[in-house]
Amino acid sequence: MAKRDFYDVLSVSKNASPEQIKSAYRKLAVKYHPDKNPGDKKAEDNFKEASEAYGILSDKEKKQN
Repeated sequence: MAKRDFYDVLSVSKNASPEQIKSAYRKLAVKYHPDKNPGDKKAEDNFKEASEAYGILSDKEKKQN
């Protein structure tokens, strides 16, 4: 399965500020957190995808790659 564009995952524009990226990630993290959605595999997958996207977009070096 191909990875989605990290900006699409977080629903932010490509020129989003670090604060906008962080805010979008936090909203998704709260929505899809496994503790709030026990047993929901789709929510868990969405949470992991959002976490990966934030990990990349919040690191300047990884973001440039």
